[in-house]
Amino acid sequence: MRHFDYSFLESAAIPARLAKMIGEIGEFQEREKVLKKTFPDAFIGLEIVAKGRSVKCSNDLEGLTLSDFRFNEVVFRDWSPLNQAEKETVGYRDALNLVFSQWNELDIRESDICRLHETMTPKTRTNRGRYKDSDNVIMGFDISGEPGADFAPMPAAQTAEAMKGLILAYGEARDNLAADGLLLIPCFILDFLCVHPFSEGNGKISRLLSHLLLNKNGFDAGRYISFEEQINKNKASYFQAFKESSKDWHTGNNDYFPFVTNFVATLLTCHRLIDKRFAYVDGEKGDRGFTIVRGRGANNRERIESALLNSPVPISKRRLCQLLPDVKPTAVRTILKAMLKAGLITQVGLARSAKYFRRELTAKKPRRENPKEK
Repeated sequence: MRHFDYSFLESAAIPARLAKMIGEIGEFQEREKVLKKTFPDAFIGLEIVAKGRSVKCSNDLEGLTLSDFRFNEVVFRDWSPLNQAEKETVGYRDALNLVFSQWNELDIRESDICRLHETMTPKTRTNRGRYKDSDNVIMGFDISGEPGADFAPMPAAQTAEAMKGLILAYGEARDNLAADGLLLIPCFILDFLCVHPFSEGNGKISRLLSHLLLNKNGFDAGRYISFEEQINKNKASYFQAFKESSKDWHTGNNDYFPFVTNFVATLLTCHRLIDKRFAYVDGEKGDRGFTIVRGRGANNRERIESALLNSPVPISKRRLCQLLPDVKPTAVRTILKAMLKAGLITQVGLARSAKYFRRELTAKKPRRENPKEK
């Protein structure tokens, strides 16, 4: 039976790259405290978009395919799911909402972990919220994302005992260790994945538990920039990190740091993208410069697209002209019309009060409504 012990974090030599990333995250957190107070509505908007992206990219990681139209209907408009893929999509959405709304009450305990699994698993499945009753395998991938060597998780007969030990070890480390709490989270997630306690849905649960632990420990960037999307974009390195850190796991001789480093790098990317979103906010409230927008190497359309697509708040034509004083107002108007026609942005308000913002996961109304789907 695998024994879980995180006391090594107290004396482990932290790789220089990892230590630097942790320091950067701390700096971003301080800036974001100010931004949240100054632009609360912008963060609400970012969270709405991030949730949609998280559900969609979790689907991509699991190989589930939905059309953009059906995805938007079942996720954002609560249309009834028609097939297994849509039911699983809605399940992950509901579980993610549960984590974000009740993260303070939820904890790393068996009842809550099983509750998340039950919430995200379609009701047609008989194994909802229960540990596996037969052995399973984690499909392996190499650094290019191609199939590779598989990993044999904890046998089903030992799963319940292993989960009790894992949860106890995490609780003791969280309460007693002087080590950085951020490092403990991916260590737990790696061990959870290696135990693989459910017959299916372990990857999804690991991402939900990542959100839960990050929020409980004050690291909430994944609420505003999809954590799942960053994993999906860099899944080759994610698979490689898991492969390296799961080697010799059964004997307790594995190296956690490849997976820990990948996890922290993913979180740092979320912070950097939040920072990028706010690079174009009203100068009177938080301007840190507009060097990206004003870069000489980009043409006018690229610069206007950069401002609009990276802004967390709607921008008026007048504000765009202020940001880009060398671009003629007529050119700004022409480019805005082209972006609207291409579906890249959405307009709110009319005439001089009109403002524009990025269009992302916005459901289109169907030409005909099917009463059976309501």
